[in-house]
Amino acid sequence: MKREEKYRVVEEMREKLQKAEATFLVDYRGLNVEQITSLRNELRKTGTEFHVVKNRLLKIACEGTNTEVIKELLQGPNAIAISYEDIVSPAKVLINFSDDYDKLEIRAGQMAGRLLNADEIKRLSKLPGREELLAMALSVMQAVPGSFVRVLNAVILKLIYALKAIEAKKAEENQ
Repeated sequence: MKREEKYRVVEEMREKLQKAEATFLVDYRGLNVEQITSLRNELRKTGTEFHVVKNRLLKIACEGTNTEVIKELLQGPNAIAISYEDIVSPAKVLINFSDDYDKLEIRAGQMAGRLLNADEIKRLSKLPGREELLAMALSVMQAVPGSFVRVLNAVILKLIYALKAIEAKKAEENQ
């Protein structure tokens, strides 16, 4: 790799790492090309990029970003998953993939500049995803106006029943 190419790779990775909400460091040794491609495709569905970059270049690129906390762990063959929006979904994909393929080892990660170990990433993967949380929030937001309408409807119905009872009582008295 020529020096200009290395500068370009470092700058591209730095830009990606600055935008990242979370990054995950994995050891991919033992996975074949088909398995890595499958993992890339699953991560892409969650809006996550998966890159294999030389450790030396990644160390330079992560300086001044939140990913700097995993800098000391960059030893041996590594790949990095970079998530820009959802933090939980890529963690779920990585954990599920590591359960299916024992050779994929999740080494560490970072979320908002906080170092995460493999156990913390596993706990993170058990949280509901972004879409699930949005659905929960929407259902709560819909429940409040629905309950309010039902309460108002009950008041009106009671008023109508009371007026009907008064009307029936007056009709009896007039006969």
